[in-house]
Amino acid sequence: MAGVLDDVRGRTRLPLIGVAASAVLTGVVWLLGQRLHGVDLLPDQGASWYYWKLPDPTSWTRASAWLGYAAHQVVSWVLIHHAQTRVRRYATGLHPVNVVALAANAGFVGLHAAQTQVFYDGLAQDVSIFSSQASVVLLLAAVLLMENRRRGLFFGRRAPISADVVAFARRYHGYLFSWAVVYTFWYHPVESSSGHLVGFFYMFLLLFQSSLMFTAAHTNRWWTLGLEVMVAVHGALVAVMNSGPGGAWPMFLFGFVGVFVITQMHGVGLSAATRWWIAGSVVVAAACVYSWRGFGKVDEVVRIPAIEYLLVAVLALLVWAPLRLVRTGARRRD
Repeated sequence: MAGVLDDVRGRTRLPLIGVAASAVLTGVVWLLGQRLHGVDLLPDQGASWYYWKLPDPTSWTRASAWLGYAAHQVVSWVLIHHAQTRVRRYATGLHPVNVVALAANAGFVGLHAAQTQVFYDGLAQDVSIFSSQASVVLLLAAVLLMENRRRGLFFGRRAPISADVVAFARRYHGYLFSWAVVYTFWYHPVESSSGHLVGFFYMFLLLFQSSLMFTAAHTNRWWTLGLEVMVAVHGALVAVMNSGPGGAWPMFLFGFVGVFVITQMHGVGLSAATRWWIAGSVVVAAACVYSWRGFGKVDEVVRIPAIEYLLVAVLALLVWAPLRLVRTGARRRD
């Protein structure tokens, strides 16, 4: 009984600490951002334009962002490799590698904050804004693939994805997730606009989760579901902040909530009645919003789910094909 209670505490305590720490760090970002109001930026030039970058970047501003990102990325991958080859077992509390990972991520958060104060620019100066968005969408699609055998992909039903593909994704997902989070984190300067604050809070949560490999908390289903679903809140809030109430926020809100209804809510033990109630509430809410917004735009609700499920299929194929080639080659050698 004591062991079970310890496991429950381990699964719940660390996520709560992560939420609190992320909130504190977001507050620090807001404070530091007050020192950046004097930075001159070019006028906004549309959806494909990232506003928060210097008009006249230098080799020093570029190098500061790319070197910081590269160091953060390499350290994260080394720690993941160490955990997979030296730890390889789950624990209720933290392994030493988790403590090192938390300290390393905290150190790189501080480094990026200092780099912004001195040089300002993030990776956005050299890469498309869509690359940052795509990295997060790719991460979410990889989670859908990984969890297919546990919760299914469509209303609790599994997609026909090979067990080998899922096993490969589960084994190596940390490297992909680390890249997506670290890249997105260094893409932006540590600015304090409302959209940045929402985004950084989400990034801090994901960095915290990436530090918890081989802990009970890392596989807490409610915690991981919360991290998945928060993208709906993040996307909708940022859309409202950038474009106002008439912007595309319903596409992000109902698109990601649609993925929750179709897939994600089926993996945490909710009763059938509860799931029907949630699905019905979402449909009613969407109908109310689009009665005001115009039903001619209701097709935007399916865009994000369509992209995510298509991306799951592409990822599954990209993993399956090399595995099949390796297996075929091994059979021929035998």
